[in-house]
Amino acid sequence: MLGCDQKVYSQGSVDFMTALACIQLENGLRPDQVALGLPAGPGAAGGGVVSPGTVTGALNCLARRTDCGSFVPSRTYPDIRGAMTWSINWDAANNWNFSRTVKPFLATLP
Repeated sequence: MLGCDQKVYSQGSVDFMTALACIQLENGLRPDQVALGLPAGPGAAGGGVVSPGTVTGALNCLARRTDCGSFVPSRTYPDIRGAMTWSINWDAANNWNFSRTVKPFLATLP
């Protein structure tokens, strides 16, 4: 899938998450309507699995333009508020690592 800059990024990278979220953000959705949807652990998906720290990095990139990879959004989206997993059972199987890491980070966003 092409990102906001018309480049293709590898699944599971900060660039992939931010460049694809940018498409939504630049084409009509408000930041508070956009969430990153990701698998909670390796058993939950065949690809695109990332550490919770990578998720918080992508959110930081979108909200503050820090912790970005090679893709840096043209502006910040400080009102971005979301990250979710579609695999809550896998999060439980991984000692709630996704939710224990991402939830407190969301509270630090501007």
